Amino acid sequence: MSVTVVLGAQWGDEGKGKLVDILSGDMDICARCAGGNNAGHTIVVPVGEGTERVEKTFAFHLLPSGLVNPKCVGLIGSGVVVHLPSFFAELDALQAQGLDCTGRVFISDRAQLVFDFHQIVDGIKEVELGGSSIGTTKKGIGPAYSGKASRSGLRVHHLFDHATFAAKFRKIVEGRFKRYGSFEYDTEGEILRYKELATRLRPYVIDSLTYLHTQLSQKHARVLVEGANALMLDLDFGTYPFVTSSSTSVGGVCTGLGIPPKMIGKVVGVVKAYTTRVGRGPFPTELLDDVGTHLQEIGREFGTTTGRRRRCGWLDLVVLRHSCLINGYDVLNLTKLDVLDDLAEIKVGVGYEVDGEEVRGFPADLDLLARVTVKYATLPGWKTSIAGARTYDDLPAHAKAYIAFIEDFLKVKVEWIGVGAGRESMIRKSVT
Repeated sequence: MSVTVVLGAQWGDEGKGKLVDILSGDMDICARCAGGNNAGHTIVVPVGEGTERVEKTFAFHLLPSGLVNPKCVGLIGSGVVVHLPSFFAELDALQAQGLDCTGRVFISDRAQLVFDFHQIVDGIKEVELGGSSIGTTKKGIGPAYSGKASRSGLRVHHLFDHATFAAKFRKIVEGRFKRYGSFEYDTEGEILRYKELATRLRPYVIDSLTYLHTQLSQKHARVLVEGANALMLDLDFGTYPFVTSSSTSVGGVCTGLGIPPKMIGKVVGVVKAYTTRVGRGPFPTELLDDVGTHLQEIGREFGTTTGRRRRCGWLDLVVLRHSCLINGYDVLNLTKLDVLDDLAEIKVGVGYEVDGEEVRGFPADLDLLARVTVKYATLPGWKTSIAGARTYDDLPAHAKAYIAFIEDFLKVKVEWIGVGAGRESMIRKSVT
């Protein structure tokens, strides 16, 4: 009984969705364990047969990306927060694109609900923070997790006792009015709206704990866990407070799905060949010059969920070493290597110093982090397109040297190498 896990190793947007799509072709279940519709995975896959076969782009936010594969079930686990209108809008959009998800999507009855008032509060809190705002997606994720932690949230199963749901909902909204003022919100209209949504939702709701363990133990199901966000946005180990509101680490897999660590067989860390992040927060290797703009434009660095332009910089191996310590990656997936094709030289962050003294580990103190000087190693670029490469041997020597440098520093092998957007643009390298 083993589970394969795919996790973001940096600040998110590493391209996890493509590997999840590839791996889920051999999986029975693809599960989400944390986060909400603040995540964004873009999948480009060929659809149809023969001359009618065309590439389609699917955008996933809340639903597991593995649904692109017609035999794979998508499971939204207990650790996820769910905004039902967004769930159905995403599901309907996928269906309209020809992706039949009938009978293949399930939601845990323990998952917390995100309401529109959470999204309103999210925006109010950002305004309150002013110049210190986090730069959230304003999807209501933080306020929903806050309600969960303060034991004032509502879960999926609450929807099916309408009278109790309505009473609890009114009390929660009234509490938000007391804290944030009487913002415009139709409480009674929302209660009626969720009565209708509950009817539509019922066929999707299951006891995910029983379902998952039954599938693993009795049916020997192959399970793939799709991480949302990434380690550096983890509530405990990321660049707090510029983080998300859940555990994005391998620990969140266990708590968000209710599976013990011994069931996890393989952990894959997804690493972009350079570094990006969205929103505010520290970014030691950020590039504010023409190279940063080049990475942004060639890499099409715009958020799937928000459309926001991503900040870009050199690969930071101090960040990745920190990430490896926590998540214990068995192998890595290096993505978007082709974005570096035109660079004559490539820098890699290999250490931090403050006042000439080496900094051990990744600093928890953001004031200290703001003072670090990054030590770089400089490697030669390959100055040729690798978009057509389909095997490791197809890569130029300098591209192989870049991969080897990363492996030697982190002591973790790179098994997968992304050289383009499509499903076919993923090289698998032997790691034995």
